[in-house]
Amino acid sequence: MPPRLNFLPLWLSTTIMQATMHTPQPATLEQAVKLGLREEEYEKIKEVLGRTPNFNEVAMYSVMWSEHCSYKNSITWLKTLPRDGERLLVKAGEENAGLVDIGDGWGCVFKIESHNHPSAIEPFQGAATGVGGIHRDIFTMGARPIAALNSLRFGKLDNPKTKWLLKGVVKGIGHYGNCFGVPTVGGEIYFEHCYQTNPLVNAMSVGVIQAGKMVSATSHGEGNPVFIVGASTGKDGIGGASFASADISENSAEQLPAVQVGDPFEEKKLLEACLEAVELNVLIGMQDMGAAGITCSTSEMSAKGEHGMIIHLDKVPTRQANMKVWEMLLSESQERMLIVVKKGREQEIEDLFKKWDIHCVQIGEVTKEPILRYYMHDELVAEVPAESLVLGGGAPIYEREYTEPKYFQEIKKFDANTIPVPADVADIAHQLVQLPNIASKRWVYEQYDSMVGTGNTHTNEPSDAAVVRVHGTQKALACTTDCNSRYVYADPYKGAMIAVSEAARNIVCSGGIPVAITNCLNFGNPYNPEVYYQFVHAIKGMGDACRKLGTPVTGGNVSFYNQSEDGPVYPTPTIGMVGVLDSVDDKMTMFFKNEGDVIYLLGTQRNDINCSEYLHHIVGISQSPAPHFDLEEEYRLQETIIQLNKAKLINSAHDLAEGGLFIALVESCMQKNTGFEITTDAAIRKDAYLFGEAQSRVIVSVSADRQQAFEAALGNQPFTKIGTVKADGHLRIDSSDWGHIRNWKKLYDEAIEKLLGV
Repeated sequence: MPPRLNFLPLWLSTTIMQATMHTPQPATLEQAVKLGLREEEYEKIKEVLGRTPNFNEVAMYSVMWSEHCSYKNSITWLKTLPRDGERLLVKAGEENAGLVDIGDGWGCVFKIESHNHPSAIEPFQGAATGVGGIHRDIFTMGARPIAALNSLRFGKLDNPKTKWLLKGVVKGIGHYGNCFGVPTVGGEIYFEHCYQTNPLVNAMSVGVIQAGKMVSATSHGEGNPVFIVGASTGKDGIGGASFASADISENSAEQLPAVQVGDPFEEKKLLEACLEAVELNVLIGMQDMGAAGITCSTSEMSAKGEHGMIIHLDKVPTRQANMKVWEMLLSESQERMLIVVKKGREQEIEDLFKKWDIHCVQIGEVTKEPILRYYMHDELVAEVPAESLVLGGGAPIYEREYTEPKYFQEIKKFDANTIPVPADVADIAHQLVQLPNIASKRWVYEQYDSMVGTGNTHTNEPSDAAVVRVHGTQKALACTTDCNSRYVYADPYKGAMIAVSEAARNIVCSGGIPVAITNCLNFGNPYNPEVYYQFVHAIKGMGDACRKLGTPVTGGNVSFYNQSEDGPVYPTPTIGMVGVLDSVDDKMTMFFKNEGDVIYLLGTQRNDINCSEYLHHIVGISQSPAPHFDLEEEYRLQETIIQLNKAKLINSAHDLAEGGLFIALVESCMQKNTGFEITTDAAIRKDAYLFGEAQSRVIVSVSADRQQAFEAALGNQPFTKIGTVKADGHLRIDSSDWGHIRNWKKLYDEAIEKLLGV
């Protein structure tokens, strides 16, 4: 453990100098403000309590009313998202994660969350504990995690700090996931200058649960005992929720103690013990201790169950002697759970956790009165109404002003006609295939165990989304994370619709039916009207796309304050989506398979180079409109692919994303070292035809003897027959031989490793 983690961050140590361990003194406005509360919030606390709060109480409100816990600047808009669907088994926000019905008596629990600020300061532990935290959200509901995904954003890869951050984050994700024993099956990584100081680390977990086994994050039943189980409580992570609710600056390193320290082996034991406890049928409720630790778990469980608790903090197992009240209340030490047990069943739960060599200590009991009372050595040190602390209760709600960003004016000036078509498109293609946003991420994913659990079908048979078996059934889950943040920057409404649509497109191209999404909304400072404009319009776009595609929002995470002295990051509403395959045999793969198979493009080719990797990174134009997108076109395309797959009329399907048609074709050839022969359309500029990123397009391969049946099944879906698959591995475009796929694959595979110098 890094020794600095035992010390307090400067901002907190100066704030608590006047706070004592014993009889709490009234907290001052100055202390409250230093803890992150606004003056009007301090006055509201006084009104709620009917007195001046003491320091311990102000500390509790500071974390629970932080942006990270209360969503005070986002909840108004989050409530506009579609949150109902026939497969949803719990409403968005009701539990730690979303739960959807996948049939045959099984459900899928999934969620995505951010760990951006901790990863910016200490990338290894920041990323590792992000993985641990999101898995706890899954198994605290009684589900077993079966897959992990991630979405990562860094600065330019030629920067030494970016290399340090990338290596640390990847090592942290791999360390925790590999030790914990859940495969990392998918994800995405982008590199843009705006993430230089403030990287984004979004972690997603997917689990499965049998019907009737769900555990709620609630507490009720007067006299029922309250236990803390798992790791000891230490000083790591104190103030983490407040830390995540402030901009990153050059002084943020002073807040290193706000980064938690993880132990994946302890979490593995905790997982197995908690799932075994579910089988005993002794649990009233269970909640993991993530942000705000004991404060969050006791208040949220009590508020949901409309009861209260008496908590004896001196009974909490600690890693350090003489921890103060506020330290114990705010600590975000990892691998801990709060459980409420049926009275009279205490010995059973104690014996179970003893078997797993895990702390299991009764620290309190449920009370009928919905008040939280915390004691230290029988002295009352904090007393607050549970509901007053939580989202949906007394936590403040704000509506912020927003204005259209000024940079939109530059975007509107863009004219593609001023960009000359390159004379040598083959040279452009060689550059494109080596761009970090496009090139293979094998250096990253080879550090992750993708096969533990034997459920991942993706490694040897790649598809656009990861497809994971649900053991004990014929079913499989298709999982993906998606967001092109440059599109969202160019047009927040359209860009967010594209993020949802691409996720769904990846799932249907893999043989699944999209079911629901979880989101991780990464934005800058919400008090910046231009940032808030991006947030509001991204929410509107996300909602419209989800309603059209039938993928309600099950929950997720809002991460504001992703901003440094250089300004905010691109608005990045990352979409985590899950789809269902009724049989794993329905899986569709992305790669070409047979000599002579006909290659079709579904969708419409357009003279569109807007916002493309080609335009941005090779031509050097950073301000251009989002690419073409029409939600009706997208819906029709996805319905078509679903029907084609059911009818077994296609041999492969791969959507067009970054890099456009050419990159999609090259990626389709890599698995079996096939080639292709295509003819471009003279009516469309060649750079747009090959490298443009207009949406709602998919390439499929079809057996030559199935062409007639395939085309008859397309109905009104626009399509173009563009070429054929070649077994010799050569890429031929307009009768010109662009070389062998092995040479392209070498460039693609080694580009990032060369930049990293590994």
